[in-house]
Amino acid sequence: MAKYLLLKHYRGGPATVNDVPMDQWTPAEISAHMQYMRDFAARLEGTGEFVDGQALAPEGAWVRYDGEGRPPVTDGPFAETKDLIAGWMVIDVDSYDRAVELAGELSAAPGAGGKPIHEWLELRPFLSEPPTITE
Repeated sequence: MAKYLLLKHYRGGPATVNDVPMDQWTPAEISAHMQYMRDFAARLEGTGEFVDGQALAPEGAWVRYDGEGRPPVTDGPFAETKDLIAGWMVIDVDSYDRAVELAGELSAAPGAGGKPIHEWLELRPFLSEPPTITE
């Protein structure tokens, strides 16, 4: 089994087929989209392939260590994950092909008008072992 991260993006990837931003969807369209996500996760829980998943709020900040008791917080100038990452799901599957299959299925979540959004998802494998250093 191998773990993969499926990243859902607000923007930053190629345009989707049903390219209507979620903030322009009706409450019923948002509910249908979220139900699709819940049903997808429940089905993968049943097969043992679901690990975890969360939707992310758009709020956030950059934080870094800058000395004892002084963590600076900033909103830029870098592209922020709050502008890019809408949520994520971790799956644990037998193969890369299965991960691609599930990502493709998740991409069909409904959007505006109840039609599949054909959303681009970023598929990232978990690092299975730390790299070894050879001289």
